[in-house]
Amino acid sequence: FGYGKEKNIIENISFRIGEGSILSILGSNGIGKTTVLKCMMGFLKWRCGKSLLNGQDIESIPVNKLWQQIAYVPQAKSSTFSFTGLEMVLIGRSPHLGTFAQPGERDMFFAQNALREVGAYYLKDRLCSQMSGGELQLVLIARSLAGNPNLLILDEPESGLDFKNQLIILELIKKLTREKRLSVVINTHYPMHALQISDYTLILNKGCGYVYGDTKRIINEKNMRAAFDVNVYIDTIEVNNVVYNDIIPLSLVNN
Repeated sequence: FGYGKEKNIIENISFRIGEGSILSILGSNGIGKTTVLKCMMGFLKWRCGKSLLNGQDIESIPVNKLWQQIAYVPQAKSSTFSFTGLEMVLIGRSPHLGTFAQPGERDMFFAQNALREVGAYYLKDRLCSQMSGGELQLVLIARSLAGNPNLLILDEPESGLDFKNQLIILELIKKLTREKRLSVVINTHYPMHALQISDYTLILNKGCGYVYGDTKRIINEKNMRAAFDVNVYIDTIEVNNVVYNDIIPLSLVNN
């Protein structure tokens, strides 16, 4: 893929994700992480190649049928919409409604249940414009779940959030994958978060290069250096009999 008449910024890329798995996409700013997501979902058209959902080219799937299976949570920005939390979540039922249909009791049930699932039912009557970044992110995830998808795609869901809200989002993603057997794709700026929650990782490099595979094998000091021009140290620590992975940036690579 490339924009307009520009040269390709993505080439020969191939990856897959199975049921109940988490895939993290890593790479430096501007490398094309969000572009990969948009191409994958059909928002942008591949110059060549295709995206398959259960073996079927997504371009051959009717739009409403496609979005009954996929849910997308874009980067959260402060909302100026005068929607309440519940009204925002009800939007997630749109693929299940006819062209002029209004949400009914069944849709209301799914929306309310989605808010409960993410622990944000208390936000159902609050205006989105009056929510914090972490609260709005929970509502947007609830909106995606209201459609009962099989594949959940999140673009930097933890960016701009404090430690507590980052952990809330990460734990929620793990919970949804485990309990609902969702497939999850997440763009993130945090390699440590990828180590914490993902089964597979795709790292985008300069010059259209990439590496893809098992997270604990792919996220290593060599690949981090190549992707971010930063020397890092990766180690494990044990706290209360639980093992955690840690990545420490040490210095810039001298080009």
